[in-house]
Amino acid sequence: MRTARATRGVQVGGKAKRRGRSPVGKCSGLAELLAIMARLRAPGGCPWDQEQTHRSLCHHAVEEVYELVDAIESGDDESMADELGDLLLQVVFHCQMADERGAFGFEEVCRLLVAKLVRRHPHVFGDATADTAAAVWAQWDRIKHAEKAGTRHARASALDGIPRHLPALMKAEKLFKKARKAGLEPERPSARRMTRRTLGTELFELAAQAQRRGWSAEALLRSEIRRRDRQWRRRERAQGSSRSG
Repeated sequence: MRTARATRGVQVGGKAKRRGRSPVGKCSGLAELLAIMARLRAPGGCPWDQEQTHRSLCHHAVEEVYELVDAIESGDDESMADELGDLLLQVVFHCQMADERGAFGFEEVCRLLVAKLVRRHPHVFGDATADTAAAVWAQWDRIKHAEKAGTRHARASALDGIPRHLPALMKAEKLFKKARKAGLEPERPSARRMTRRTLGTELFELAAQAQRRGWSAEALLRSEIRRRDRQWRRRERAQGSSRSG
């Protein structure tokens, strides 16, 4: 038995508005794609597709994202369209498997996304005002925090919400950004003149030094991330205790 469908309507400005037909709704290719995916998973379909699970496809999704990045950076529109298709395949693949076990389907995923976009853009679909990209981001964060409050997805720390499997450098950037935003890391103006190129050179040289010593720069940075994370969380708890006291 299928689970109840979620997020059937979208509230805009306090009233449920009827959606107009979108370009995606007219895309016969999308319906054909969903039908092909169902056929591949059905009896008599493809043995490889039939044996896949959400977990077995994880690394494929990551690989497709990197290949899309390569296509974007190359400026090759044909490659970009091809890689976007491969990434879309991951979406419909997971939706098909979830549909088979009665969890959710492609339609639910689309409706949840539509509802989220409308909720988090009240300056477009409601009466809020956000005239700059920075104001939009701040508004998005406030709405996201309010949505998760009181749920099992609520974040106890300002440092929560960073994917565990991000590459170390990306994870370090996100963790530092959250720490700065939460006031856990004081601003330290640098006396050195720094450009993007010189910083990139230094980052590469650090990786090269690690390799010369037989060390993994990725593992070293992950270790430092864990240390900083613990340090900032202790500081956050101490600040919370001093405020409450």
